[in-house]
Amino acid sequence: MHLRKKYGCLLLPLSWLYCLLVDLRHFLYNIGFFKTHEFNIPIICVGNITVGGTGKTPHVEFIVNLLKEHFKVAILSRGYKRKTKGYREVFIDSTTDEVGDEPLQLKRKFPDVTVVVCEKRAFAIKKLQSNKEYPVNVIVMDDGFQHLSVQAGINILLIDYNNPINKDKLLPYGNLRERIAYIKKANIVIITNTPENIKPIERRILLKNLNLYSFQKVFFSKVKYKKPVVLFEDHTNILKYNFTKNKYYVIILTAIANPEPFVEYVKTSFAENYILLKYPDHYYFKQKDLEFLLKKFNSIPEKNKIIVTTEKDGIRLKESSSAHLIIDLPVFYIPIEIEILFNQEEEFNKQLINYVRKNQAIDRIY
Repeated sequence: MHLRKKYGCLLLPLSWLYCLLVDLRHFLYNIGFFKTHEFNIPIICVGNITVGGTGKTPHVEFIVNLLKEHFKVAILSRGYKRKTKGYREVFIDSTTDEVGDEPLQLKRKFPDVTVVVCEKRAFAIKKLQSNKEYPVNVIVMDDGFQHLSVQAGINILLIDYNNPINKDKLLPYGNLRERIAYIKKANIVIITNTPENIKPIERRILLKNLNLYSFQKVFFSKVKYKKPVVLFEDHTNILKYNFTKNKYYVIILTAIANPEPFVEYVKTSFAENYILLKYPDHYYFKQKDLEFLLKKFNSIPEKNKIIVTTEKDGIRLKESSSAHLIIDLPVFYIPIEIEILFNQEEEFNKQLINYVRKNQAIDRIY
């Protein structure tokens, strides 16, 4: 927002140029200049049309947790900010440098689920289908809404309740990856971070502003924060900490796109006082960052003091080559999960399960 005010006269023309390029790309796919690949396997795409902050990873976790009870699931991700290229399977002992933080988090949460990273999604899907040793029934594609080379069976579009897209602008002036009109290709729209006390009239206004087709299903979700978990479990005794009764002086460490809801939860739940250390999304913590964190922690005179971070940031903290600097500090991460609101969860679950069941390849059924 600050850059928009300062450089708006320069950014707005760049947004118009960006819009032309995005529309040209869609046009070239529509006329067949670029090929869109169709596959005989159910593909569920989870994505957005804004830059970060809508909660893709926890929604992918929610969907995978649902489907893995019925099908053999594979997760396909780009592996954002990894230092490798090409197709790579994710293992529990992989590193964030090799596969990225979110795919590694997904693999460690679902060790029996196949997780792969690849920039070329169509190529990756062909590789997954050719793996006869570990066959899969359904592919969940993380952040694939703009990947026009793959025809997904269900496109799930996430929109943050707190950042309505009808009031946003295209990059770089705003945060939109493409024009709002492309919301029409979504089969399901989920309004994320929705307050539970939202009034029915507010929901109707939201839906009216989206101007969706009648066949597009809309659901509302919220984030549920779970109990804090020790990051370095062999070095901190969890029994010493009671988050339901005690308040702490908290250093809140975040490197996510939209940290405000997380910070607000920590503040209201168990923080007497707090210090916020905020870094860019997907930031890889360096030695100087952890030295600064250690210095900040030691400068707090209170006895009841802790460090709290997100689950995704915890992955990168633990993987850091300088993690030994903070390994003896009380560092906690807070897992999250998604809840579908307003008694719509059964309908949402049924739609996904029915889609996967109806679109199984013949050779997988017989």
